[in-house]
Formats: sequence, C-alpha cells, structure tokens
Amino acid sequence: MDKIPEFALDGFLNVLKPPGLTSHDVVSSLRRILKTKKIGHAGTLDPGAAGVLPIAAGRATRFIEYLAAAGKSYRAELLFGVETDSGDDTGRVVNRAAEGWEFPSREKILAGINSLTGRITQVPPVYSAVKIGGRRAADLARENKAVVIPSRQVEIYRFDLLGSDRERKTLLLDVDCSKGTYIRSLCTDLGRALGIPATMSFLVRTRVGDFPLREAVSLEELTDTAEKDFTALPVLPPGKYLGHFPRYDLTAARKKAFTNGLSTRDASYALRLREAGMMKGEEESLLLTVWCEGRFCGIGRFDGAKESIYPEKLYIW
Repeated sequence: MDKIPEFALDGFLNVLKPPGLTSHDVVSSLRRILKTKKIGHAGTLDPGAAGVLPIAAGRATRFIEYLAAAGKSYRAELLFGVETDSGDDTGRVVNRAAEGWEFPSREKILAGINSLTGRITQVPPVYSAVKIGGRRAADLARENKAVVIPSRQVEIYRFDLLGSDRERKTLLLDVDCSKGTYIRSLCTDLGRALGIPATMSFLVRTRVGDFPLREAVSLEELTDTAEKDFTALPVLPPGKYLGHFPRYDLTAARKKAFTNGLSTRDASYALRLREAGMMKGEEESLLLTVWCEGRFCGIGRFDGAKESIYPEKLYIW
C-alpha cells in the first residue's frame, strides 16, 4: 500500500477497542495499518474492557488533551460475593462475602446507587494508570511497592440499574460520568454501600463525548478499508468532536488576528455566557472551540475579566 496522504489522516477515528488489548496496543496496530507515526489515543481503557477509544491522527493529535474533559458512558456488570485488589475479576481476592449472604432487594440496590450519584469522592484502584511520583500506580503495585492513591472528586451524572441476576449474583449497570471516574471503584463502592463485597466483571465504554459506540469501527474494518481505499477511512473533523466546549464564531475580519495569537474582545458574548450560567465570576476563564466561516480554527480561552477570547491552540487551514 502506498503511503497515505497527510490530509486523509487529519482528524479523529472512533475506534472499537477489543478486550485483551491495551490502548497502547491499539495505537501500535493503527500505526502499522495507516503507515504513520502521528497517532495518539484519548482516554485509556483497561485491557480487559472493550468499547470506544477515540484516536487522533495528524494535526488532530494537538487536541487529544481537550477530549479528556469530555463525559463518558459505560455499561458494566457487577459481581457480588468478592472484592479484589484491582476492582475487577482479574485481581486478587481481598474480601469474600460471609457464608449465607443474601442478594439485596431492588429497593436496597437503588438506594445504594442513589448514594453514589452526583458529586462523589472516589479512590481509584491501585492497579490503574494514575501517576504516583511520575510512575503508574499499576507498575508500582506489580513491583510490590506500597501505593497510596489520593481520593478525587468525580461526577456521576446518571447511574441506572438495568437488571439483576440472583443466580449469577450480578447486576447490569449503565453509568454517565465525568472524566477521571473509575467504574471498577464504583462497583466496589456500591458493594460496600450494600454491605456485600463486589467487583466489576465486565465493562464496555459506550461513549466518549460525541463518540458513540454505535459508530465505532473495529481494527479489522480499518485494515480492510485502508487496503482498498485509504481516502474512505472514517477520519472525522476535530472541531465536530470537541462539542463539550462552548462554540465561538469569529468574524472573518478577526481570523488573521486569531491565527497570529491576538485576542478578540466581545462583551456581548461574555453576557451570553453569564446569562446561560456558564460563567459566574468576572475572573473566570473558559475554554471554547473557535470557528470562522464555518471552519474550525482551534481552541480559545475566554477571559472573563477582559471579556476577550485568546488563542489557546491553533488548527491552521
């Protein structure tokens, strides 16, 4: 296959990560499939999990960091009876349910779910990608080094019980959450809220921001498309998938100023942001997607005190 022209790889790919591969494995595979090194991923998925893994290629790699702010959705299975050090069924059992324990009622389960909805404090699993002193907690744990992970505030926007199976001792759950949320920890915490050890036994990520599972493409499909016609690759424009930020439309007259690093004052836009409740204090700042003549220009930062938009990262075209 000939080298793929740069323009064909300038955007995002909504990739379906299979279980058994790390997120890094997926990136390595795509580098071979697409014959380019300029690729990165947003939002690490555990090796045992499947689902949406946004991939950036070409100039879009400059915007990976902004996808981290996007909300995520998951479907998970919780298994009652054991709690593990990893938070899933691949880990070492650290607690077992007492003999003769009873499966909780639907009312108790819903009460436990309700207690873990909204803004909560969570401690990520020891076996995670959280950095401790510059190293991944999971790597330290595998070296039998003591790992203390600080708690964090996360937001659980929606936490639904889809079903339960008393024979298999499982719950099926749907979760919409903020960045930084660990579903493994959520399953462990739900078990503790119900007084029964629990761990996560299945996970699929169904959404990252504007990347839905129903539109995700497998590595096999990407390989087949790249071999037949690389211009048909489902490469998505970066601006479209940063919709978790407010949008600002520059006038054509201010485009050159923005690309040259100059600010644009807009008091009326500041008023609209405040009326919408998106900015409260005058000293606040806010990230925006900046557009001009219907095309994505990059990321801007709105300074509330100066009521001005400053270039944060450009997407030159």
